[in-house]
Amino acid sequence: MIYWDYNAAAPLRPEVARALARAFTDGGFGNPSSVHQAGREARGRLDSARARVARVLGCEPKEVCFTGSGSEADALALKGAFLARPDPNRRRIVTSMVEHPTVLATLTQLEKQGAEVVRLKPGADGRVRAEAVLDALTPATALCSLMWANNETGVVQPVAEVARACRQRGILFHTDAVQVAGKLPLSLREVDADLLALSAHKFGGPAGAGALVVRKGVDVQALTPGHQEAGLRGGTQNVPYAEALALALELAQADQEATAARVGALRDAFEREVLASIPDVTVNGAGAPRVPNTSNLHVHGADGEALLIALDLEGICVSSGAACASGTLTPSHVLTAMGLTPAQAHGSLRFSLGPGTTEDEVERVVAALRTHVPRARALAAQDLA
Repeated sequence: MIYWDYNAAAPLRPEVARALARAFTDGGFGNPSSVHQAGREARGRLDSARARVARVLGCEPKEVCFTGSGSEADALALKGAFLARPDPNRRRIVTSMVEHPTVLATLTQLEKQGAEVVRLKPGADGRVRAEAVLDALTPATALCSLMWANNETGVVQPVAEVARACRQRGILFHTDAVQVAGKLPLSLREVDADLLALSAHKFGGPAGAGALVVRKGVDVQALTPGHQEAGLRGGTQNVPYAEALALALELAQADQEATAARVGALRDAFEREVLASIPDVTVNGAGAPRVPNTSNLHVHGADGEALLIALDLEGICVSSGAACASGTLTPSHVLTAMGLTPAQAHGSLRFSLGPGTTEDEVERVVAALRTHVPRARALAAQDLA
């Protein structure tokens, strides 16, 4: 099998799998809130994991809140921060049209609670212009949310510049950094966000583990009340998963530069070969800065789902968009916001490479596309006839 869907879920790192096996078999089952010895041991492990995550990100341990996913972290950040600032004169939220579905759905819910949500359109390259965001930051703005890197196209947004502007204007800034770990340098010293979301299974940790950074002085109202996680998230913490997230993050960022260079070279070689050997293919997001592992290709005149299935039958795993939205007939909101028609969006596939990708895989995927693209185009033409 050739697995090129790392943006949906990265394989569990062997070191993380071994650590989890030890955690689940060595008796570490205490509740971190208990005062007895087993509870204190669990609390120590949880505190250590929190400190390790903070060390990588460049924040304080008490600013790290463990969650069950990146989606939960995003929802907690947006709802929690907005509801904790009940200022009737600051009800505006600025975001983009290419955010993760969880962010967009959460903001739609907040509109029903009185928020004014401004959704900015990206350019044809998928990048939202920093000037457009800054122009939208009025005195009535309470919160700005802009994802660091897009999950479908890999396009990197101008988060550092926007974060600085928000800080200067007293506006909270949230960024979904789920697709960044292991692909780009990840530091709150460079991107001064108030709220930052992570998801472990995107960088070699287990699914079901996430984290939200809530910077000191930022008020967030819990969605699940409780005393755990400094009152931000009620419920007994999953200590083994917190440790697994911390370890996966350390490993991903420790070899980030070397991995990004190698994977980026493979991604670029893949795009060169496809564009040179298959006519009428374009790269969605070309010309904008992108994370090095992601290639979103529009295969003109092809049925993307048919092409995806054909590749799957050859053991090649790719995606037709966000994993969270797969299984629906709705065209990608990211690609249509960039100006593609619904038909063009349906004719696009995402190829997301990772540390396990090889040169041989690149050659095999290109060869498969050479075979199956004409067939997918023929099928699409028959449907139109």
